[in-house]
Amino acid sequence: MAKDEETPAPAKAKGTPWVMIIAIVMVSLMLLMGMMLGTLYLTGVLSAGKGGKTEHVADAQDQGGDGEKQADGEQDTEKKAAVYIPLEPAFVVNFEGKGPARFLQITVEAMTRSPEMEEKIKKHMPVLRNALVFLFGSQTYENVSTLDGKEKLRTAALTALQKILEEETGEPGIEALYFTSFVMQ
Repeated sequence: MAKDEETPAPAKAKGTPWVMIIAIVMVSLMLLMGMMLGTLYLTGVLSAGKGGKTEHVADAQDQGGDGEKQADGEQDTEKKAAVYIPLEPAFVVNFEGKGPARFLQITVEAMTRSPEMEEKIKKHMPVLRNALVFLFGSQTYENVSTLDGKEKLRTAALTALQKILEEETGEPGIEALYFTSFVMQ
């Protein structure tokens, strides 16, 4: 009977592996969420502006608004995303005069902040391209061989396109003009 009186071996606690698995999964999820929030904060998506306010709210309050549309129905054009419209194909024109270069090739893109204006620019593309061909063709090598000369040409081209769009649509429409390629041969 001495054998029957032995103390039984302690029973293993039930559910211990499941508790450990759940704890590991929870810790992993918390670490993953922490990394995601850290990434969003570092990229500026969750960054706070002045005094803990988000940048949009802080900017609207600095301008005296409450973040809503202005009373007269206009929206702030600064907040709209830029839309770039390539004036394709590239412009290739002959130079005037007898300089070392004979041809000028320029790739141009127009920037607007109005999606409606993008359609108007495309509608009037033949007139716009015509004006630029004549403007580019009237240049001399000496005029466009310097950085200052290229900038003056870009400004003149912007002014010419804005004038045409003002006549055709009632608004200048193009905010900026960029030469994305400029080759003289």
